[in-house]
Amino acid sequence: MVISNSPSPLTILENGDRLNREEFERRYTASKIKKAELIESIVHVASPLLYTPDGKPHSNIITWLGTYQAVIAGLEVGIEPTVRLDDDNEPQPDAVLFRVNGNAKIDADGYISGAPELIAEIAASTVSYDLHSKKRTYERNGVKEYIVWRTLDRQVDWFILENGKYNKLEPDELGTIRSQEFAGLWLNVTAILSNDMSAVLKTLQDGLYN
Repeated sequence: MVISNSPSPLTILENGDRLNREEFERRYTASKIKKAELIESIVHVASPLLYTPDGKPHSNIITWLGTYQAVIAGLEVGIEPTVRLDDDNEPQPDAVLFRVNGNAKIDADGYISGAPELIAEIAASTVSYDLHSKKRTYERNGVKEYIVWRTLDRQVDWFILENGKYNKLEPDELGTIRSQEFAGLWLNVTAILSNDMSAVLKTLQDGLYN
């Protein structure tokens, strides 16, 4: 199937459509769809989100990142922002953390352009495209750290970019993963999987002030 490169009167956006970024944005803007992503030229339209496997973990990740951003100057946190990565990819990550003067910029029309330093996604399991096509896209575009919380599997995968490839960070003996890109950004994996946000924020405070 040939990727569409010419203007079209269509305003329909469906799973599996193959589009370039310009046509994807045009149709997305004209539609009533709340969340859609373009990954490797393929459209992914999000299903309605459930609270326990999606909404609550999303809130917890944002609380963790937002607490860190509130202490460290020069950082921005975003919730489901549209990110213009390249001509074939325009994801809408669950959360982003990026430096004000870093790789990612805010375009004149308000979208993020370029790769945020850190992206976090909430996924059901390893079958999700978050760990396949989207992971390849983030790796290729230079997202330095990528977190996938697999809620059904009760696992957190944290990848760091080294020599152009993602390598997985493992928790230490206390169950904590420490960011390599952001000093003091520590995640108590055991606590966040148990929905113990008090312990998650305590570990973060340890990272920030030790």
